[in-house]
Amino acid sequence: MPIIEVQNLFKEYSGRQVLKDVSFTVNNGEIFVLIGPNGAGKSTLLRILDLLEEPTSGRVLFNGQLVDYSSRASKNKVALRRRIGMVFQRTVLFNMSVFDNVAYPLKVRGESEHIIGQKVKEALELVRLSGFEHKNALALSGGEAQRVSIAQALVAEPELLLLDEPTANLDPRNVSIIEEILFRVNSERKTTIIMTTHNMLQAENLAHRIAIINGGRIEAVGTFQEVFGKPAESVRNFARLDNVFYGFSRITTEGTSIIDIDEGLQIEAAFRKIGNVVVHIPPEDIIMSTQPLLSSARNMFEGRIVQISDMGHIVKLKVNVGAVKAFTVQITKKSFREMQLTLDSKVFIAFKASSVQTI
Repeated sequence: MPIIEVQNLFKEYSGRQVLKDVSFTVNNGEIFVLIGPNGAGKSTLLRILDLLEEPTSGRVLFNGQLVDYSSRASKNKVALRRRIGMVFQRTVLFNMSVFDNVAYPLKVRGESEHIIGQKVKEALELVRLSGFEHKNALALSGGEAQRVSIAQALVAEPELLLLDEPTANLDPRNVSIIEEILFRVNSERKTTIIMTTHNMLQAENLAHRIAIINGGRIEAVGTFQEVFGKPAESVRNFARLDNVFYGFSRITTEGTSIIDIDEGLQIEAAFRKIGNVVVHIPPEDIIMSTQPLLSSARNMFEGRIVQISDMGHIVKLKVNVGAVKAFTVQITKKSFREMQLTLDSKVFIAFKASSVQTI
């Protein structure tokens, strides 16, 4: 049964339509990611789901029950919002300790001091901020503050967690930590998550399904592979796909294409094209080894690992090939451990010509 059903939703501000006939469902226990350019209506949609905004028309159902946005339903709205956690893009914390910020939702609910202490401790452990209890929340770094906000949203164990660009403008370490937190909360607690992002790698790593929203309309809904297997023109302007390279393509005598990239790097593709092209190689299509590869793959490179992102069940690695070009490679946690990989490890990567896609 869907936890959220959005039906023919419209939202207007002073006659300007921000959301236009938006419909979709989110299943219980799903990570559902909204992707779209700035001004597409993503934040407005989240605020409606969090009952902070009222739709101009249309319906929202929460666990099959129609959400009443009218003022006469204020008590019901308060009760419903307590089942939802919300994390905004711009962190909003009180000028008090980290403990008191995270404890605030529980104090409002009238929980006992013992329960509050236990749940705050667990929430701070989850976001890797144990020992920060007595620090002033306003003195934290941007990434630490956002993790406090996430702890504050999770401490009451919501059924639904909403996040608006939760890793925007954060450093890679905090981005990786927050992504791991969301993965754990969903896999271990079965919390349903709806979030917005511009980051395509993040969407690919986390989402069970994604929705493309553009100009206030939903343009596509499906798995990442279903939506981005052949990205539509409307997606290309804002999507941050990994392994995107620009180059000049020429056809070989064998009927494939050789694409000349910067710094003398060449990629062989199965398609036949002449001229300037933009290509994408899915990270999961790249094979990695610590020894030279014996493979029929047309593309083989030697490089060094410059970045490691632990995503729980998978690991994302950035491998520098040549002076400036880097490939993102996706492998299982088991393979990562077996190969004993670390930063600056020398590795060999390979991928087939058929894995090279034009976008």
